[in-house]
Formats: sequence, structure tokens, C-alpha cells
Amino acid sequence: METPVTIIGAGLGGLTLARVLHIHGIPATVYEAEASPAARSQGGMLDIHDDNGRPALQAAGLMDEFRGLVLEGREATRVLASDGTVLFDDDSPRGRPEVLRGELRRILLDSLPAGTVRWGHKVSGVRSLGGGRHEVTFADAATTVTNLLVGADGAWSRVRPLLSDATPEYVGRSFVETYLFDSDTRHPASAKAVGGGSLFALAPGKGIQAHRESGGTLHTYVALSESQDWFAAIDFTDSAAATSRIAQEFEGWAPELTALITDGETAPVLRTLSALPVGHRWDRVPGVTLLGDAAHLSAPNGEGANLAMYDGAELGAALAAHPGDVEAALTEYEQAMFLRSAAAAADGAELHELLFGDGTPHSLIDMFTGHE
Repeated sequence: METPVTIIGAGLGGLTLARVLHIHGIPATVYEAEASPAARSQGGMLDIHDDNGRPALQAAGLMDEFRGLVLEGREATRVLASDGTVLFDDDSPRGRPEVLRGELRRILLDSLPAGTVRWGHKVSGVRSLGGGRHEVTFADAATTVTNLLVGADGAWSRVRPLLSDATPEYVGRSFVETYLFDSDTRHPASAKAVGGGSLFALAPGKGIQAHRESGGTLHTYVALSESQDWFAAIDFTDSAAATSRIAQEFEGWAPELTALITDGETAPVLRTLSALPVGHRWDRVPGVTLLGDAAHLSAPNGEGANLAMYDGAELGAALAAHPGDVEAALTEYEQAMFLRSAAAAADGAELHELLFGDGTPHSLIDMFTGHE
């Protein structure tokens, strides 16, 4: 079977591309390894940015649906010292409305024609057939041939090797993810510490970051700047032991902060942070391109999902603007994408230095207050 546009990966970027193409009357098929939309948790909160996420949603014609997802008050930000002292507290809106990633994905899925996303299609290989055409092989040995292949398949993209030899490298830091539920009732001290939005409790090389999601759900990312071998020595299949080991790194910190680790009501999940080289780019290869993390994976900086959606919207617009000339569209899209993703990756590296460098937490507070 041959399709005009084949998108690998049903993340926010791939779905935004499919939606914008649909608006312009261009058929696309999205292949996703997961078995269904509910196959796994879709991550936590996203703040949608005026310069990329919002224009992407406008291009997708989904602003009304998006406004219905916004969780009011979640832009509040506070920075606490390790003893629980409040160093910075700001609950004013910053123009970056917060939504749950899974809900955003749902409105994108609902906006596509039935059958656009083919679930349970794990890619096992891709190869060029020449002339800009590519064949995709799936784990069940089924194949599809396409005139335009878009890798929207994340950090470990199976499409990327068609364009680039680059692979993600560990950034020297990982997150450990935990959740507290019904926190206002069951974990009131931690709920009070986090407040209505996001919490940063930081020290050089480590930190406890948490966000209030819907209701009393607190979603925590514990950051530690340790080697992969250090984390490998922790048995994450033993939740109690893993939690205890991570909490040891915060000995002496306020109990309402360490409880965000030790009282976790889900098994702690290790999130290893990797990145592609800043400024990652490739020479034009006919009939194939990348978007989102597949193109420009960086350490988490608040831009990843926004950039992926913007990539999808811009690629869709470029294809619509150059009917019959895929290469012109891909050239236009890639040249702009390379510039914006390199700038965002550099900004992200600076943010991680503010968060976890020697000057934290005051370096982060200076950023929030506009002081240098």
C-alpha cells in the first residue's frame, strides 16, 4: 500500500502535522507503536507558549478546545530553600496557560478522521527505494511505501538514520518521577509546600521539582546529576529500596519536601535525560524529514512539546504552500526549523545551569525577577 504522507509517531508533533494536513486536504497516515491512545500515561503538565505552541494550535484550528483544557492558577511558581523556607512566590499569570499533555493529545486525536492513526504498528526498519520513496517495515512484517516519510518518533527515532548519524547522548543528569494523589487531604504539608502551581527546591546538582496537576495530584521530578552507572546500581523494581536511596540524597531537607519522594503513590520511574548535539542538522535527503525530539532532542526545558507542535504546523503549512513540490516544502521547513531548534537547545542548556549550577537557587530567582 502506498500513501502520500506517512508519519511515524502519534505524539503531539506528529498529530499536529496530521491535523494541519487534514485542514489543507492532504491525506496522511500516522503509525504508532502503542496499542491504543490509553496504552500509557502521557506525562504531566505543559505550559503552552505564545511563540510556538499557541500558533500551532491556531493552525490546527483547535484554540476553543484548548481553552477548555486550561487549568487555572497552575502558572503559580515558588522556590523553596531545602529547609522549606519560601524564597520566591509568584502566582501571577505569565501568559503560559497550563494543560495536561494527555488532554492535549486527546483533542488532536479527536480532530482527525477515523483511521488516520494506525495503532500497534511498531517500526522495525526503514529503507530508501530511490526517487524520494521509502518503505517502512513493521514488527509484524507488514510494509508500507510512501512518497513522504516524516519521523515524529522521538528520541530514539527509527527514521533519523536515513538523514543523520547523530544519536542522543546522556546529559549527566536524570529525573526520578513520583506522584502523590489527593494531596490536600492525605499529604497536606507537601500540598501546602507546592502551592497552586509549580515548586522548585534546588541545590547545586540536584533538586525536587513538583507541579500541581488536576485536583490534588502532585507530580514530582527529582533531579540528580549522577552517572548512568550510579542510577544503574539502584533496583527500580524494588520501589521501597529505590525511593529510600533517592531520598538519601536529600537528607536533612524539610520533611514536606522529602515526602514528595518517600510518600510517592506510584512506583518511582527513572527518566534518563539525553540530548542530540546542539545545532543538529542534516543535508536534504529526498522524501524524508524529522520533527520534534527526533530532530532536536534536548534536555527538558519547557520547549520540547511546544517546538514539536510548531514543527508539525510549519511542515504542514509548507507542504500546503508547495503543492506538487515536496522538496521545496521540506527545504523551507528544515532551514527554519534548524535555526529555531538550535536557539532553543542553547537556551535549554542555560536553563539547566540556572536550575542545577553552582548559583542555584538564587540564579533561578534572578531569572524570574529579571535580575542578572
